[in-house]
Amino acid sequence: MHVTHRPPAPPPGDGSRRETAAVLGRFAPMIYGPTVLFAVGEGAVLPLLPVLAARLGADIAVAGLVASALVVGQLVGNLPAGWAVSRIGERLSMAIALGIALLGVAGALLAPNIGVLMASVLLIGLCAAVFGLARHSFMTTRVPLAYRARALSLLGGTFRLGMFVGPFIAAALLAIFGTEDAALWFFGICLVATALLVLLGPDPETRIAAEDARNTRTDASTPRTADDRAADPEGVDRATVDPEDTGEAVTGSIPVSERIGVLRTMWQNRGVLARLGLAAASLSSVRSARQLVMPLWGLSIGLDASTIALVVGISGAIDFALFYVSGQIMDRFGRLWAVLPSMVLMGGGFLALSVTHDLTDAAMWFAAFAMVLAVGNGLSSGILLTLGADVAPKSNPAPFLGSWRTLTDAGGAATPLLVSGITAVWSIGGAVALIGVVGLVGAAAFSRYVPRFVPRVR
Repeated sequence: MHVTHRPPAPPPGDGSRRETAAVLGRFAPMIYGPTVLFAVGEGAVLPLLPVLAARLGADIAVAGLVASALVVGQLVGNLPAGWAVSRIGERLSMAIALGIALLGVAGALLAPNIGVLMASVLLIGLCAAVFGLARHSFMTTRVPLAYRARALSLLGGTFRLGMFVGPFIAAALLAIFGTEDAALWFFGICLVATALLVLLGPDPETRIAAEDARNTRTDASTPRTADDRAADPEGVDRATVDPEDTGEAVTGSIPVSERIGVLRTMWQNRGVLARLGLAAASLSSVRSARQLVMPLWGLSIGLDASTIALVVGISGAIDFALFYVSGQIMDRFGRLWAVLPSMVLMGGGFLALSVTHDLTDAAMWFAAFAMVLAVGNGLSSGILLTLGADVAPKSNPAPFLGSWRTLTDAGGAATPLLVSGITAVWSIGGAVALIGVVGLVGAAAFSRYVPRFVPRVR
């Protein structure tokens, strides 16, 4: 089978833009709206987790461990999430996860000690994994391929929007109420609103099925031409008939598609996971390094907190502004046209940054490469979601996506440990240089394996 990285592009013109808006608009009530609400609440709580831990007597190391419990929960929750979504469906999985996450918020509010707080944060991370995988699986099976990258880039963009706005809301709540608990209450309210939207909002699946049925009735009522009758005098629409159907009576049991578990799915797809999956993990690693390294680098060259915050904030705005551009590039020109420039920019940017630490104008280079990394990260928006959807089994994607997201989350989770360890035994410049090498190696892996594994639609 011949494969390529380039999907079919929709026809250009105003009609295409209107059709794109209509396709993506179907998913706003159940996918994009809940994603923004969940991300805003999570983004409000995330910066305050170390403060909540310190309030219960934790030192800096333990407070960092409590904050990392959210990422650990997401990492270990991906495989169980794949199993759950494949068994009970996306919508119900999201609703149950939101309910359990609400218990986690209550536990964090009432936590009498560090252990209960850490368990509550871990539970929220597990639920975040289920919620995220259910959205990913839903979009994989419902969005037409020609619009997939834009739809998933918009999904990633809505999450980034929530995480960007959340800390500002937390700051406002702290100023008004004077307690960190206000952010937890806000997250709980967001979870309740998200659950109501998921359960009571219009279901895109039902809407799409109704539209398909309406289109089928329209096609059936269209008069047949003389050419149609000549090609098919029996009046059968051959396009809708299984080419293997001989018309003979079926004897014996009727075969049905087998539901495959998570571990078996991992084994059957070990080739793509070990190749394209590891390339995806390298992208996740470089992304995670950007969030960690830039504040540390600014601190190491002597910048004050306000300058670091300004540079990181501007780069975050650039990153967020490019999320839909990434989807447009992937849908119109192919996946590689987004992921390769992204990895080259970030890998090369980290390598170049690593040699500027002791320069007299190190602050200027810090700001410049922060913007380069922001452009690279913005161009990669939605690519991990899109590639996972591209290579997932079409009939039951959830178990595969659980494995895929475990790999990508592991890449992001391992990076802080890698950077900290190398900085301790060598230097921060050496750690940043190694991250740059990871980015360039990942670019080479994407260039080899995206054309190999992402199928061409004829």
